[in-house]
Amino acid sequence: MGAKSHGHDEPTEAVHEVDRAVQHALDRLTLLTNASEALASTLDIDEGLRRLCRTLVPGLADWCAVDLLDEHGGLRRQVIEHRESDLLSPGLYEGELPPVSENSAAAVARALRGAGPLLVTTFTTPANAADPLHARELELFHHLGADTVVIAPLRARRQVLGALTLARTAKTGALEEDSLPLAEDLAHRVALAVENARLHAEVQHTGERIQRSLLPDLPTNGPLELAARYQPALAISQVGGDWYDSFVLPGGAMTLIIGDVAGHDLQATVTMSHMRNMLRGIACDRKEPPGKILGRLDAAISILYPHQTLTCIYALLEKSDAHQPWRLQYAAAGHPAPLLITAKGDTRFLTEGRSMLLGVDPAQLRPDATEVLPSNSTLLFHTDGLIERRTENLDRGAARLRQHAAALAQEPLESFCDELLTGLAQAGSDDVALIAVRIPAAHAGAGPASATAE
Repeated sequence: MGAKSHGHDEPTEAVHEVDRAVQHALDRLTLLTNASEALASTLDIDEGLRRLCRTLVPGLADWCAVDLLDEHGGLRRQVIEHRESDLLSPGLYEGELPPVSENSAAAVARALRGAGPLLVTTFTTPANAADPLHARELELFHHLGADTVVIAPLRARRQVLGALTLARTAKTGALEEDSLPLAEDLAHRVALAVENARLHAEVQHTGERIQRSLLPDLPTNGPLELAARYQPALAISQVGGDWYDSFVLPGGAMTLIIGDVAGHDLQATVTMSHMRNMLRGIACDRKEPPGKILGRLDAAISILYPHQTLTCIYALLEKSDAHQPWRLQYAAAGHPAPLLITAKGDTRFLTEGRSMLLGVDPAQLRPDATEVLPSNSTLLFHTDGLIERRTENLDRGAARLRQHAAALAQEPLESFCDELLTGLAQAGSDDVALIAVRIPAAHAGAGPASATAE
């Protein structure tokens, strides 16, 4: 039997061609998957876009850029990444771009007008640019190198949000027509990520504005100086149920309140407002010690908001006459203890008058305690976001607070609060509320307070 000597290479070549096509498809699928993961890994749009570009370079392009339109139609180069990082110093080529005119010859302007994705293979020199945006685009191509460029509009829900630019130099081969569907798919994913991030930021901003609008003005016109702060969680960009409050009762005693409703969403903020108003009503109606007031609030919660829990401190600050020291009567329901800082920088937590958080057992007795406050001392009430860290125990956070507060004992009360937030709240994963009062010198008279709040 004789072997066939021809036609043997054709099936082999066909198999290789199929293998190449399959590998090419798998490579693109992997690229899309990695791009989606990069965009989904954060709600910070700048960081998400930078991670995306680092995924596309150098796998798909030698460099890439993302330009975004703002709400007024201005164009900003948000991110640019190059395979040779030494060609890009931080912020170089990023930032505001010239206005996008209706007749601009820039390829990015065409994409923003809805054309594309576009494959650009011929370039004029920057000196021959037709308009400022066109000139900026050509300068970028010239400085970073670009023999072929694909520019795809970022479309989401029939709106163009910006453009994705992918560029290759002659060293790595040209981008071709078959790159356009991939670029369009990538651009669509980028557009959805941008829109989601903007919607999240808008909701967050609305939630924070609601939270701040629900926080009260502090008492004014008296010898006591008060200051208060609220800061939403920076790490997770969420509002929550933290609140502070202070008002003067008919008998002249000033209330100091700090609380934290369980939850980190808009519902927690709304519930916080309800709890604050209930506590205000009970306190004004019932001239009772703090423990009794918290007990009445707990009973109301069990009826009106079953299964809702919160922590709270309710305190009364007063003095019987001008020759007596200021006296604090307080009760703490599951809340971090107040911190007392003397003028010399000695610190201690006020750990008496404690009971479990509210919303668990309305029949529980709520004790209170009394503390005589030194002249020129500072009393700080705060929520746990100021001291709590996921990677350490609470005692370490409490010690850190004492150290910071001691160092700030002589600072004006406004600076005291600002510096505490700057030094302690930046790395936290929870929102923070605090209220501080500066006790005047012994000769100062009785009365309400002067205050500021943010």
